[in-house]
Amino acid sequence: MSEILKWRSPEEADEQRPSREAAMEAVRTLIAWAGDDPDREGLKDTPKRVVDAYREWFRGYDENPADELSRVFEDVNGYDDMVMLKQIDVESHCEHHIAPFLGKAFVAYLPTESVVGISKIARVVEIFAKRLQTQETMTSQVAQAIEETLKPRGVAVLIDAEHQCMSTRGVHHKDVTTVTTQFTGAFKDDAELRNRFLKLAGYG
Repeated sequence: MSEILKWRSPEEADEQRPSREAAMEAVRTLIAWAGDDPDREGLKDTPKRVVDAYREWFRGYDENPADELSRVFEDVNGYDDMVMLKQIDVESHCEHHIAPFLGKAFVAYLPTESVVGISKIARVVEIFAKRLQTQETMTSQVAQAIEETLKPRGVAVLIDAEHQCMSTRGVHHKDVTTVTTQFTGAFKDDAELRNRFLKLAGYG
């Protein structure tokens, strides 16, 4: 099993996490470092809210993509063409600045003898999005998880996202998006098939 499909149970993860109180104290420190008073009225409950938000934003560490892809349906009457999901919401945070990047994912695979429920593909995208990483890494992880678990004839993933570490800081360029792709199997080897995916995604 690859590193991306290795999974710690929530109980194991909690054993390695700092305490909730330590996390809240870290938020208080950052508020003070920014130049404000963490004890003033408007900020007193901010550490609690930030810690709660972090558990929601990064819940992907407690979820296993292989579990989502484990239930398949074999009664597909010989269907062997592309299965594609378009416009999957991506809400993630980059590992460099812990700033949001928001966009859409397009995912397709070529089934062999079985298919997986379409909502499970969206859940795999969501699980990896709810972790710290780069967009390039996330694109590769989604493709690799589907490839390793479903053993399809090929996988195609495209993610198009705006990074707030670029739009709200640094160069301050708004409306610039980053597009990343990953192709395996037939999608990598067959230019016509790859171009059909890109056209269906609106990038061809």
